[in-house]
Amino acid sequence: MTAFTVALVLVVAAAGLLRWRRPAWYWLAFGVTLAALRVLVRYRSVMDACGLTVPPARWRLSLARATNRPIPEPRPPRIRRLRPTRTGLVLRLKLRPGQDVFDIAAASDRLRHSFSMFGVTSREVRSGVVEVRMTGYDVLKRVQMPAETETRAMRVPVALREDGSVHYRDYRAIPHALTLGATESGKSVYQRNLVAGLAPLDVALVGIDCKQGVELFPLARRFSALADSPDTAAELLDALVARMADVYRLIRTQQRITVDVPDAEIAADIWDLPDELRPTPVVVLVDEVAELALYATKEEERRRDQIITALVRLAQLGRAAGIYLEICGQRFGSELGKGITMLRAQLTGRTAHRLNDETSANMAFGDIAPDAVLAAIQIPAELRGLAIAGDASGGWHRIRAPHTSLRQAVNLCNRYSDMTPDLPELAPFRPTTGSATELVPSVKASPATA
Repeated sequence: MTAFTVALVLVVAAAGLLRWRRPAWYWLAFGVTLAALRVLVRYRSVMDACGLTVPPARWRLSLARATNRPIPEPRPPRIRRLRPTRTGLVLRLKLRPGQDVFDIAAASDRLRHSFSMFGVTSREVRSGVVEVRMTGYDVLKRVQMPAETETRAMRVPVALREDGSVHYRDYRAIPHALTLGATESGKSVYQRNLVAGLAPLDVALVGIDCKQGVELFPLARRFSALADSPDTAAELLDALVARMADVYRLIRTQQRITVDVPDAEIAADIWDLPDELRPTPVVVLVDEVAELALYATKEEERRRDQIITALVRLAQLGRAAGIYLEICGQRFGSELGKGITMLRAQLTGRTAHRLNDETSANMAFGDIAPDAVLAAIQIPAELRGLAIAGDASGGWHRIRAPHTSLRQAVNLCNRYSDMTPDLPELAPFRPTTGSATELVPSVKASPATA
């Protein structure tokens, strides 16, 4: 009996230590079993308390009265599947007649408390079927991406969502995106994860970094073109617009619109072209868009209008030509001048880290998901990397990218430097990579050390 007591105390102590230091290990070792039993045992009573049950059918009531049996209880949604995951539980429910998916979404917070879970989210799989994802611990506190992710052309994993699923950046589905974040909010780490995910793919990376290139030039071996000033950025964007026109001419010559050609083989963008003719897709990363929109003289104003016009053109027409935009900045508002609101309307994907003002949050989500604005301005300063991600569909999620140091991103870009495409239109902007001694500025020796 004494040995059993000692063993029980050791198991409880180990479980408590794991829950404190390694919540993921605790969940896989103890939490998933306890949570599954808790859900199955409490399910009917919790659904009844949350108002997620429906009265029994009339024929059941009539049959009970005819046979002098007890009146049937209200019926909750039927559990079709209960699947444990590395971060929580996935519950697939079949709704009863008269129930709605919004009823489950409205009761998410009550379900979280009733089942003693960290978070509960729901989504409609198809008509009458709802998937409820429950997380057993705070997956965004220490982000650990799964070992295997679903990767395909122009789709890369960049962060982890609050429900434990992977957040992907899919350029085929959402061609252009806007990423906002104040200083020390984690925006640069998100950008590094994006570059690291794109590095192994057959894609050309084009960077515009007006902070003299301090953010993107360390990754230069994987970039086909880089600009470190507004003047160079204007020339680079004009070259991209010219490339877009050339790609459209290629698509026009290869459309093959004849009677005997199936509809699915008619080319309308680069992905409909044969592999040997398909141009390399281009991802354009703008590190600080406000630097491109500010001006102090008439000459700078003309340059600014040229840059914004080129960006709007690429955002409106670049998708079919395989040119995708990633616009990043600390501040994004209508005070940046004409054309900014038009540019924002073309940026379907929106990601907002911690912001210093509500106006930027409104520019990010005010036109697609007003309830995400409040979530964006409530991100605490100590949670660097936490962000709100949404798109034009109105849905949004809390995400957090895993910490990737600049050295890790540089090593990945250097490893895949042989995959950097050489585009003739962008050859004048190809970065030159020299040795470390060439990049470090010389410092004049002080009199004491001379």
